[in-house]
Amino acid sequence: MISEGCEQCAEGGKMVLFVYGYCDQRDCFYCPLGENRKNVNQVYANERPVESDEDVLEEAHRMDALGTSITGGEPQEAMARTTRYLSLLKEEFGEDHHTHLYTGITGGRENMRRLSEAGLDEIRFHPPFELWGDLHGTEWEEILYIAREEGLTPSFEIPGIRAEPEFLEFLDEGAAEFCNINEFEMSDGNYRRMQEAGFELKDGHMSAVEGSHDILEVMGDHERVYFCTSVFKDAAQHRNRLKRMARNIRRPFDEITDDGTLVYGKTWLDPEKLEALGVPDEFYTVKSDHVELAWWLLEEMVEEGDVSEGELVEQYPTYDGTVVERTPLA
Repeated sequence: MISEGCEQCAEGGKMVLFVYGYCDQRDCFYCPLGENRKNVNQVYANERPVESDEDVLEEAHRMDALGTSITGGEPQEAMARTTRYLSLLKEEFGEDHHTHLYTGITGGRENMRRLSEAGLDEIRFHPPFELWGDLHGTEWEEILYIAREEGLTPSFEIPGIRAEPEFLEFLDEGAAEFCNINEFEMSDGNYRRMQEAGFELKDGHMSAVEGSHDILEVMGDHERVYFCTSVFKDAAQHRNRLKRMARNIRRPFDEITDDGTLVYGKTWLDPEKLEALGVPDEFYTVKSDHVELAWWLLEEMVEEGDVSEGELVEQYPTYDGTVVERTPLA
């Protein structure tokens, strides 16, 4: 089974709203947050640093977002901020803008009510790893029912550290709606701690942990368990999000690649020469110290000797516009 939130994520339609970098509950050895996100108070909408509510809305429009995932750190430790953004997004995009939130604490009824009233749809609980297998009869079982009573869809979202049948029991009992298992991964933020805990990378893989698929032998056949692989996150979720952005922001002369990046030409030609060559206005744009234009046109102009130098630029369609590659033309 795949939830509505995951369906939108697979389409690249979920904006990721990072609301709070602190998490005071525990220091999980597998926490993937890098130094730029861990223990910071800065909000990010996808890659965009947020300084105002307008930044959040602009980023959502930039990617034509179908919904938003709220993450951290711990979003429940910044409730005023979290609920404000939820309300903001629902007011701007309507009730169909699907929202889900990741949390590592239970929070209690008051938080569930506030989140629901602000517009949250799904809440995905990640209990502390050391409690797995002993969650029944605790606040973790109780909060599932409380969340449902307050109008939320309760679920689990866990890293694939090891198989735990208790999560399946919660599904069969009707307490949780689904359980998402993320392929266990190493990142820049947790690599050292993961190695100290005895985990190693899978051969030939840049992030997946050796044995991370073993959990499927116990949990993989349940109809309401979904295993999200690191390859899928990169090849589908991230790439599709880039493509959505690229389609929305591309200029007439930008080419969108299969990876969702934008390709164009860059040269230091006098714009008046472009006019003299009869290049249509929609095929180029003048910047402060250079000209950007259709890559194929620039390539042709270099070959014909009309331009002495230039380069092909491939960059992400994200707010920071990271350049992937530059190919000189001469």
